[in-house]
This record gives sequence, structure tokens and C-alpha cells, in this order.
Amino acid sequence: MIQLSEVSPRDGLQPIKGWVPTETKIALVRALHAAGIRRMEVGSFVSPKAIPQMADTGEVLAAARELPGLECTVLVPNRRGFDAAVQAGAHRLGFFMSVTESHNRANLNRSRMDSFAELSSLLREVPPGVKVRFNLSCAFHCPFEGVVPEEDALDWVERVQALSPDIEVSICDTTGNAAPDQVRRVFEHAINSWGNRFAFHGHDTYGMGVLNNLAAYEAGCRVFDAGSGGIGGCPYAPGATGNTAMEDLAWVFRRMGVETGLDWAKLLDAADLAASIPGALPGGRVRGVPAARQAA
Repeated sequence: MIQLSEVSPRDGLQPIKGWVPTETKIALVRALHAAGIRRMEVGSFVSPKAIPQMADTGEVLAAARELPGLECTVLVPNRRGFDAAVQAGAHRLGFFMSVTESHNRANLNRSRMDSFAELSSLLREVPPGVKVRFNLSCAFHCPFEGVVPEEDALDWVERVQALSPDIEVSICDTTGNAAPDQVRRVFEHAINSWGNRFAFHGHDTYGMGVLNNLAAYEAGCRVFDAGSGGIGGCPYAPGATGNTAMEDLAWVFRRMGVETGLDWAKLLDAADLAASIPGALPGGRVRGVPAARQAA
């Protein structure tokens, strides 16, 4: 059994410049839940000056918390975001920083070591019952530094996993530039060295999103992020486009006989809703294909 974590309500919507009404965001969360999604990034507690689209995360989270069985994750980069997320009742806190110095400074306006020191300190204050994921952005490629040496990525993976045996570590292809052999080697090393508590977050900039997910799966990873409609991207990663489409990934796993727990028809409806949001950049190839809608 794998776990598919939906990221379109956060990663999918954050680069859209025009304001997406709170009601639309909540409608998307509800549609995804109706499709069987039980893990979801519903927003991020970041500065509204940096990411205006996430200014209503508290309201979206409150609505998402009413949905039965849904684990709600919000991203937090620092003390202010941490305090807001805990107060709002997030089920999982998504800490995040970058493997490369250049992207960390562009994305968070601070050094890697400053981010790591603060997040390490906050980890000791996580309330009982609240889960944590630590996201390492640009683990395979950086928009400013190019291909990331595997030993550099694994060095940061080692630092993070040493913080606690209870956190999930997400190794992220933020720019969608990773290659399957690179993904496979990194995940094989991580899982063989530190156990299977890793997740993969990929984008589809060069059409490699599904292949990279499968490479992580073959290496033993069982937790995968994807975004219905294939929408999204990082505002501070020039050239990066949408997430690996949830409908593409779900379709491949279904064909492989891997249980996803998702309702196919309702997932396609949710993907259509995500892709129809003004300003969203859809990337899913399965979404909207009549034959795919009839696939079992």
C-alpha cells in the first residue's frame, strides 16, 4: 500500500498571481477528499508578502479539518509559521528548506544553516500528536546551481534524519529536472542507510514526473506527493512548472495493481476543477481523456 499526498491546494495554487477565492480553495479540498484523498497539503503559513495566495490558509485549514479521516498538512518555514500552524490545529507540520544555498536564500531569504538551526529547535517544541515532515527542496537540481551532486543531497538527508526517528523526510525534485537513475540512487542509499521513512515530491517540467516517482517506488519509497490537474510550481524556482499530476500517478499505479484508495471518476472531476482555476497551469495528460475516464 502506498500513500499519495495531494499538494494542489498549496503547491498548485501558490504561484497563481490573481487571487483565488477562499471558497474555491475549500471546494477543491472537498472535491479531493471526496475522491479518496486522505493526506493533503492545504496551505502554508508563510509571509503574505512573499506568497499572497496563501494568506487564507487558516480558513482553508479550518474547513479541511471538518472532513473525516483527512490528515491536513501545512508548510512552515520558521517560528512565526510554526506558531500559527500549531494554533490552527494542523495535523502535520511541513518544515522546509533547500539543499542548495542559492535556492534557500532566494526562497527563504536566509542561509541553509540558519534555516536548519531554527527548524531543529522548533522540532523539540512540536506538541504531542502532531506529525512532522521535513522537506528538502532542490535535492536533485537547483535553478541557480544546476545539478546537485548526490553526495550533497545525501549529506543533508543525513543531517535531517538524525534529528528524530519520528519525522518523515521528503526528498524533493523542486524544478522537475531530476532523472530516474539519479532518483533511484538517492532513494536506495537513503532507505538502505536510514530505513523507509522517506517521501518523494516531484514536478513534471520535462515530462519526467511519473518516471521519477516510479524510480523512487522501485527503490522502496512508499509516500508520494502529486497535484491533481498537474498545476503548480515554486515562485522562487525559475523555469519550474507544475507538479506531477495526481491523476497520471494514480493511473500508473492502478495499471501496476498497486492500491491507491482513490475513486477514479471523482479524482478526474477534482483534477478538472483544479485545472479550471484561472491562472493555473495544468500539466496532467490523463485528465480529460475519454478513454482514461472509462479505465478501471
